[in-house]
Amino acid sequence: MSLKSDDPNYYAHKYNWNGENGQSRRIKILDSTLREGEQHPGVSFTIKQRIQIAWMLDSFGVDQIEISPVVSPDHAEATKTIIKQGLRADIVAHTRAIKSDVDIAIDCGATWVATYMGISDIHISAKLKITREEAKIRALEVADYIKAHGLKSRFTMEDASRTDPAFLIEMCKEMNNRGIEKISIPDTVGIMRPRGMYNLVKMVHDNIDTSKTSLDVHCHNDVGLALANALAGCEAGADQLHTTIDGFGERTGIPSLAEAAVALTLIYRSSNDLRLHMLKDLSRTIAEYVSMPVPESKPIVGDSAYKHKAGTHLAAILRNPAAYEIIEPKIVGNRRKIVFGELAGKNGAAYLLSLLGLETGKHEAETLARGLKELRMGDILELYLDDRLERKILNDAPVKLNPAKE
Repeated sequence: MSLKSDDPNYYAHKYNWNGENGQSRRIKILDSTLREGEQHPGVSFTIKQRIQIAWMLDSFGVDQIEISPVVSPDHAEATKTIIKQGLRADIVAHTRAIKSDVDIAIDCGATWVATYMGISDIHISAKLKITREEAKIRALEVADYIKAHGLKSRFTMEDASRTDPAFLIEMCKEMNNRGIEKISIPDTVGIMRPRGMYNLVKMVHDNIDTSKTSLDVHCHNDVGLALANALAGCEAGADQLHTTIDGFGERTGIPSLAEAAVALTLIYRSSNDLRLHMLKDLSRTIAEYVSMPVPESKPIVGDSAYKHKAGTHLAAILRNPAAYEIIEPKIVGNRRKIVFGELAGKNGAAYLLSLLGLETGKHEAETLARGLKELRMGDILELYLDDRLERKILNDAPVKLNPAKE
């Protein structure tokens, strides 16, 4: 999936890859909006909303959709209904490492069960109040119970990033030997930096038989490194990362589906066949369901993600949007806007005059630009810039100014 040398992103891809980690390697996505997402403060879905979200995620193209049937009878009912829809994505029933939880997942008709257990010393002592050996026995008993029922399984080594490496490897090897299909390596409290997450996942990857067990990464965003850490984990050998729509989750959440999907498609060249044009609608749908507006500055799906304001930016965007956009807004379901105000400069002023059907000479443009600055009113006008409007502006031939001298 090589780029042509005339692509604006060509050299960036060469710097990103440096010949490592084949560009065609596919990295999968598990979306946990229906599980992790509902752990975000203020987020709660109805049964119908959960079903609708599952349909949209499946249509978008995620590989697995996670939901927890053990939370409440409503969640169990939603899980049963979603499983019966026959979606392309795997429906993963999320449970604690407790046999009775697994029974609930089985009753829902689950074929995939994901169990978790905190294995760091602080989780074992403060939360579980047992010893390492007791934690190991409990985890393996549940793993054996799941496999005895013929189910596919993922085991999450909760708080792996703060776990004694020797114990983490021991637990992963035990799960690997039992034929557990997936092991999730989470940065539960968001403490890792990308290089550290790479080292952690690489250590596990090199100590198990990955022909039997693949690795997931589940990274929290406590200091804003969730997506970077998840991608680093994938570079180290994990083949699936976890997301939620708009990054909702416990505390500050996990990687946003939109950001992860675009990064995998555009930067990692992963062949996921995702319907990126749905990203804005997915974000808007969740925002409406939970009455939480999407921040304007949210990457990819925010209203400001494709707004252009500074004079030199406006001039360049109108000539070739790729000057300041790495992916076209319509590809991700968003729209481009141009902002006029005191920063618009002579080029922006000339374009505004052209839109209004007025004279666009140098004198008129400079006069309007000076007037916009002297008003000191900040942003005055925003306009969508679609293909039709862009063509109109260029055809009207506004004053030719050098953006470098703006």
